[in-house]
Amino acid sequence: MQVTEITSEGLKREFAILVPKADLSAKVDVKLLDIKDKVQLKGFRPGKVPMAHLKSMYGKGVMAEVVDETVNEATQNAVTERNLRPAQPPRIELTAVADDVVAGKTDLTFNVTVDVMPEFQPVDPATLSLTRLTAEVPDEDVEQALKRMGDQQRTFTAKEEGAEAVSGDQLKIDFEGKIDGVPFDGGKAEDFMLVLGSGMFIPGFEDQLIGVKAGDERAVNVSFPEAYNSPDLAGKAAVFDVKVKEVLGADAVEIDDAFAAKMGIESLDKLKGLIRDQMGADFGRASRTHIKRHLLDALDKAHDFPLPEGMVEAEFDAIWKAVLAELEKEKKTFEDEGKTEDELKAEYRKIAERRVRLGLVLAEIGRLNSLDLTQEELGRAVTAEARRYPGQEQQVFEFYQKNPQALAQLRAPLYEDKVVDFVVAMAQVEDKTVSKEELFAEPEGEEAA
Repeated sequence: MQVTEITSEGLKREFAILVPKADLSAKVDVKLLDIKDKVQLKGFRPGKVPMAHLKSMYGKGVMAEVVDETVNEATQNAVTERNLRPAQPPRIELTAVADDVVAGKTDLTFNVTVDVMPEFQPVDPATLSLTRLTAEVPDEDVEQALKRMGDQQRTFTAKEEGAEAVSGDQLKIDFEGKIDGVPFDGGKAEDFMLVLGSGMFIPGFEDQLIGVKAGDERAVNVSFPEAYNSPDLAGKAAVFDVKVKEVLGADAVEIDDAFAAKMGIESLDKLKGLIRDQMGADFGRASRTHIKRHLLDALDKAHDFPLPEGMVEAEFDAIWKAVLAELEKEKKTFEDEGKTEDELKAEYRKIAERRVRLGLVLAEIGRLNSLDLTQEELGRAVTAEARRYPGQEQQVFEFYQKNPQALAQLRAPLYEDKVVDFVVAMAQVEDKTVSKEELFAEPEGEEAA
């Protein structure tokens, strides 16, 4: 095997690698000898199949396997022998004709491009000063949650004859919707139970039924939203012919110990405590979002070192594709964003550079402090992912077992969070009590990693 360095600029290393076809052929022979005693072919006793016959039947497939193994092995050796620390997996480009290599007609030649890790000393986490926003769960939020639970459990009783419907009442209705006088699919129902003010129907529909009485018939004029999930209806005006069969009023719901018991909780105080704990978890996540953004901003400002071009380009390409897809989805142009294409590209390239820089910093902090995910932590993540697909859990487990790249994508954010938690625990953190609104506001600072 011959390895020739053809580029050594900045963080980029490129090698041309040549493996003689004779070496590949020798490896093929070794593999064929290994299967000779195992293969069973009609007309031959076990272990007596001629090599020439084995090559004619299996040689091409075995050679393809040998080429793949040789490329990986040669690439790893080129990196290891030069003590390189790749910032990402090496990029491989075959320079020989693949069919000729597999056919044994030519040497295996390919180029390997490696972006190496920049040399830098990450900031000492203990020197960082961070602010953690905290807020108490307001009592009124707990009461509102209880009210919503009560609303979900409420029952309705028919109102007296001639009673007008008000917001919160339930109507039993028949309706048929038409566009330009023509009924449309999904626009008709009978004995439909609608709570006024629930927002179940498109805007304007429920409002026009306020004041109706049992037996009334009413034409409800509405327009489907531009972003309606059915393209055939989006943005179009429609008329619904509605017949009111019954008006029902909501029965009072007592929020007490008996109500809590219906929910499977021993007392109202216990139910309130569970609600507060659930909300507290949401508050905790919001608090963490803020301190993570604050930390990432601090790490970004504390480091300035050359970035691997390949990593930046890959990150920028991913971001730019997402930007173009969003513009197309919203039917917008660059001008609608108030910037030229070049200005937007420059803006998102800075974001790409920030993400790459922060990714390298967090990875280096993790390496220097021997941080890693345990199999138990990774297993919990896979299990959580599997639970998102009820009935397909086994397929999800098998997918991650067979796809190391998918598992790596699942692992990456978990590892980042582990390093972030480590740095926050080491840093000087000041807690600041704020309002609920400030806690749940979009964190200030640059784009997150």
